[in-house]
Formats: sequence, C-alpha cells, structure tokens
Amino acid sequence: MVDKAETRDVLIVVYDGVQLLDVAGPLDVFDRAASEAAPEVGTGYRVRLASLGGRPVATSADAPLGVSADLSRVRKPPDTLMVAGGRGYAAAAADRDLVRHVRRLSAGARRTGSVCTGAFVLAEAGLLDGRRATTHWAFCSELAAGYPAVSVEPDAIFVRDGTVVTSAGVTAGIDLTLSLLEDDFGPELARAVAKFLVVFMQRPGGQSQFSTWLRGEPPRGGALRELVESIDARPADDLSVPALAARLGMSRRHFSRLFSQQVGTSPGAYVERARVAAARALLESTPDSVDTIAAQCGFGTVETMRRAFVREAGVSPAAYRDRFRRG
Repeated sequence: MVDKAETRDVLIVVYDGVQLLDVAGPLDVFDRAASEAAPEVGTGYRVRLASLGGRPVATSADAPLGVSADLSRVRKPPDTLMVAGGRGYAAAAADRDLVRHVRRLSAGARRTGSVCTGAFVLAEAGLLDGRRATTHWAFCSELAAGYPAVSVEPDAIFVRDGTVVTSAGVTAGIDLTLSLLEDDFGPELARAVAKFLVVFMQRPGGQSQFSTWLRGEPPRGGALRELVESIDARPADDLSVPALAARLGMSRRHFSRLFSQQVGTSPGAYVERARVAAARALLESTPDSVDTIAAQCGFGTVETMRRAFVREAGVSPAAYRDRFRRG
C-alpha cells in the first residue's frame, strides 16, 4: 500500500472533441479507489484535467467539460500522464503546442498512457516509436499507416510497453486504469473498484469481438471486384483457391499473387474473414443453431468455424452469441 503522504499526481490531457467516456471512465476508477480503500490508508491519487490555456473543452457529446490545469503551465511532471481520445484526436495530434507539452511532461512522468485515439497524440510526440501500442479497433489501420515505427496490436484491450500504456476504444480506458490501480495498490482494491463499477476485472477476449470486419478498399473494378463481392455475398460456395482461380481463368499462382496485391490479404484469409463476418451476423440476429450457421457460412464443421472464429474475433461462436445476440 502507498501512504497518504505519497500522493500520486495524475494528469489527463483533454481537448475539444474529446470523448466524454474516455475521460469519465478513468476518473471514476481513480475516484472510487478512494472510497474502497481502507480509511487509514487512502489511495494517494490527485487527478486533474488539463487543456491548453486551461479553458473548458467541448466534448464529442457537446457537453462542456471543465478543467483544473493549463497544460502549458504545468511545470512538474505528473506521476501518470494520460491523453484521452475522441473525434477531435486528429486536430489534437496536429496541434504542435499540445504535442510538445505532452512530450515534455512525459519525459519526467513515471508512466504515460492513452485512451482510445489519444494514442495518435502519443505517436505524434514520438512516444510510441519502437513500441507496441493499440487504439480503438476502427483506427488501428490508420495508426499503423500513419506511424510505421509503431507496432500496432489491433486485438488488445490495452498494451503495456515499458513505461507507456495504451488502451483500445472508449470503455477500455476503464480496463487500463484498473490495471494501473492494481499496480499501485494491489489486486484486492482493483477488484473492489471493478465490482462497484459493474465491470470485468479482466475482460474476456480482445477487442476484435466488438469490431465489425473492415477490409481495405476493394479492387476498383473488373472481374476481381466481382469475385470479391461474390465471396461476401455467398460465403458457402466453393471458395478454394483452385475454384476461385478457375472462375477468372487464371493459374493458381498468378491468381493468388494478383489477389494479395490488389486486396491486401491472401485469398484464404479473405474467405475466412468473410465467413466469420457472415456467421457473426447470423449469431446476432437468428436463433439458428451453431451447426446450421456453420453450414450456411461454408465452414463445413462446427469445429472449423470455432477455430476460425477464435482467430478472427478472439472468442468462441457461443460466447459471441451470448454477448451480442439481439432480442
């Protein structure tokens, strides 16, 4: 346990367009820790929100958010520096002053973190170069393309790499903060806070289970685009490489090379993802058995579908249905 005298300063950087829950989630974890800790010990946290100029910011929900610190005037680095995400992330990452002050304060902080698309600010500051990191599943490709020195892990709920921690989207900031709380004060306090907030101490599965499958830009036209569209529309067809190559009148080798070049992944990987996407839709919207869905989506057997589902979504088909079935 940390003594009351060892108060740890937490600074959360916010800006216009910040996601309210990216801020409120970590705040509630730190706040509840004070209530759950033994009264004679205390949690040792002092949390402040900071913006450039110390002005209130407009959140992505158009709700004003007050702050308690001017980022440019904070001289002493905090124990923990966190950058929240939100739809204003691109403007924040392009703000040279904001990025400069994040880099300056991070240099003296014990640890630096981001929630959701706050990772783009850390990346722009060079704090993720040569490190593993994550962000919201819908922005992982953008982060990887924009910052090739960052090793992006798209399925992770949060990633630790040395003194830098990054989380997936929105509520994953709660997972990350519970982990920081556990580091500082042990698992019992973190578990008590998680119970009160009615969240998992450790969320089962990665963020792939929440994502919709986003493939890259389809081929611009011609026979290959029609083939890709037919794979998405009829995943139960014979979609082996020989069958697909024969449809286009190509050799297997030439077809596989052309497909990978223009689609960005191998034919086999694309087919598996298309079949998993179709199965996810059926698991969410129909009462059909897993056996029936496996056949409808071209998997052949339930075990084949289960293995593919775990690879693509991070959870089994049954677990996915339990969490996301509608009605």
